[in-house]
Amino acid sequence: MIQQAHIMLNSKPAACRDGETVLQVAQREGVFIPTLCHDPRLKPAGACRTCLVEVEGQRRLLPACATPAAAGMVVKTDNDRVKRHVKGLLALYLADHPKDRASETGAPDQLLDLAERFGAPTDWPAMPNVRAARPGDANPYVHFQPEKCIACARCTRYCAEVESVHAITLANRGSLTTIFTADGRGLMDTTCELCGGCIDTCPTGAMTEKKPFLTKAKPERQLEKVRTTCNYCGVGCQMDLNVDHSANEGRGKVVKVTSPPPGTTTNDGNLCVKGRFAYDFLEHRDRLTMPLVRGDDGKFHETTWEAALQAAARGLLKIKTEHGSDALGFISSSRCTMEENYLVQKLSRSIFKTNNVHQCAAT
Repeated sequence: MIQQAHIMLNSKPAACRDGETVLQVAQREGVFIPTLCHDPRLKPAGACRTCLVEVEGQRRLLPACATPAAAGMVVKTDNDRVKRHVKGLLALYLADHPKDRASETGAPDQLLDLAERFGAPTDWPAMPNVRAARPGDANPYVHFQPEKCIACARCTRYCAEVESVHAITLANRGSLTTIFTADGRGLMDTTCELCGGCIDTCPTGAMTEKKPFLTKAKPERQLEKVRTTCNYCGVGCQMDLNVDHSANEGRGKVVKVTSPPPGTTTNDGNLCVKGRFAYDFLEHRDRLTMPLVRGDDGKFHETTWEAALQAAARGLLKIKTEHGSDALGFISSSRCTMEENYLVQKLSRSIFKTNNVHQCAAT
C-alpha cells in the first residue's frame, strides 16, 4: 500500500499530492492564506508576497503559491511573524491606493478586504500615485484605473497564458510600473480580443467595464448574481448575470456579466467578448417577449406558447399532407446544445419523416 505524503500545517497533518503547492494544500484543508497575485488558471508568480508562510528550517518566509509541498514539511500560516509581515505589506500597498469603499465602481477590492481582515494600518501618509496620468483608450469595453493597480501582473499573465494574446504588458520600473500596450496603443489597435479576462482576474478593480459601471450601476457586491448559460454558441459556458433590483421599476435589470470562480464550471471562469459584454439585447425595445401568430388580417398578434406551438404544428402537418414530407425542412443552430440539436433531427426524421435537416454552423 502506497503511503500518502503529509505536511504539518499549523500543527495539524495535511495530505499533499504530487505537484501541489503549499497554497493548494492549505486551500483544500480550509486554511486561509491571503493572496493578491494568485489565480489558479495561471502559473505561480509569487509577486505580491502576501501569501508568505513560515517553513521550519528556512531562514526566510516562503511564498505559499510557489513553494512545492514536500513530505514532512512543517508550515505555519498564522503565527505572529506571518501576521506582522502581512499587516506591514498591506499597509505599504495602501500607501498609494484608494482606501475607501466609494472607489469600488466595479468588482470588490480584495486589497481593501484583506486590509480590514488583518487590521492593516491605513493612516500612513498617502503617497502620490504617479501611475494616474494615462492617455484615454477608445475601446468600447475595458477601462483601466491606474490609481488602483498594484502591479500584480494577473491581467498581463492571463492575457499571455490563458488567451495567448499578449495585448498588454507591464511597462516602466519601480513606482512607475503600470499596465500598458505596445507603443501606448489603444486596445483596438492591438491583438486584444476584448474577452474581459483582465477585468475578471484583477484583484483590485483597476480593470473594469466602461459601461455602465463608471456612471450608473452599483458596486458589484450590491448586486444579485444569477448563474446561467451563455446562448451565443453551443459550448455552454456558465456566467453570472449581475442584477440590480432597484432599477427597471423594481423588476431588476442585468447591468453586468461576470465569470464564476475558476474551477467551478466547465469554462473555468473564461468568457468571450460576446458572453461578457453583449447583454444589451435583454432590454432592447425590439426584443420579442411573447410568441406571435399571424392572424386572418395578415398581422402578427401576441399569443400564448401553447397556442403558438399548436399553430406551428397545424401548419407543418398541413404542408406534409398536401405536399409530402420532403416539402419540409428543419434548421437548427450552433447556439443550441447537442441535446437540443439531437431533438430537432429526431423531430424531423421520426415525426415528419424527412431527412431535410441541417445545423447551421454560421448562426
